[in-house]
Amino acid sequence: MTKFLLTLHVLAAIIAVGPVTVAASMFPPAARRAALAGGPRAAGEETGDAAVSTVGLLHRICRVYAGLGVAVPLLGFATAQAMGVLGDGWLIASIVLTAVAAGILVAFVLPRQEEVVEQLTGGQPVERSRTVRLAMFTGVFNLLWATVTVLMIVRPGSTTGA
Repeated sequence: MTKFLLTLHVLAAIIAVGPVTVAASMFPPAARRAALAGGPRAAGEETGDAAVSTVGLLHRICRVYAGLGVAVPLLGFATAQAMGVLGDGWLIASIVLTAVAAGILVAFVLPRQEEVVEQLTGGQPVERSRTVRLAMFTGVFNLLWATVTVLMIVRPGSTTGA
């Protein structure tokens, strides 16, 4: 049962968290391109409507997969309980970092993406500083997930053989 739960946990992390990290990273530069798409374009550049649609799609991916991402810690707790490692330091650190990453996503990344999408669809200008701050929060979110991934693989001090 432990291997089954661990497999589900890893698959959920790949399928749910992976798209969020990629789409969230793509969002700020796509928003900057969309904000500039109203002016002269070089060959191959998106039109304004297409660029705004791309930004909306990236936000939708982040929002939907963030919701699916709830399965990752739930399966993680079940796996940790089956492995008997709920009190291990590496797991506690991972839980705290996961909670912080989720908080950053919900409190800073998704709402700011929503604001940028609303500005772009409303034809309002998007300040570069707004997308720069969004990129910073996204970078912190991604760094936290990378750290959690390393902790899950290396498991410092773990003696389980899973």
